[in-house]
Amino acid sequence: MEQREQALRRWFAMWLRQDAAGIEEIFAPDAVYVESWGPEYRGLEKIRHWFWEWNTRGVVERWDIRQFFHRGDQTIVEWTFRNRMLDGRVESFDGLTKTIWNRGGRIVFLQEFGCNQNRYDPYRNGPKPQFRDEAAAWF
Repeated sequence: MEQREQALRRWFAMWLRQDAAGIEEIFAPDAVYVESWGPEYRGLEKIRHWFWEWNTRGVVERWDIRQFFHRGDQTIVEWTFRNRMLDGRVESFDGLTKTIWNRGGRIVFLQEFGCNQNRYDPYRNGPKPQFRDEAAAWF
């Protein structure tokens, strides 16, 4: 469990440092990575390419781990995230990452799930819901 948690901590720290050195120690060559909003990267080289390309467009400012859950060959990590894109957009949300590990201790599958931090009670003013007039978040 400790080895898995350390690998995930390293992965998050790579984004904060914008440095993917050692990524091959975290992901298996045939790993699959699914972002919460749809993109899917197949294989370590695609994951590495996405990492470097994304970091030309933005900066991860925070990726704080709240807790881990382990079961068999799977780990779930709960976190909060914030980035700043070079076009000025700021994205901040809560999330979960589900990982599946191979026998060698590397990630073979990773899927992210996001949750809007701008939450509200649509029934605050009565039994009829009042939803905000805003676009849904991309995740």
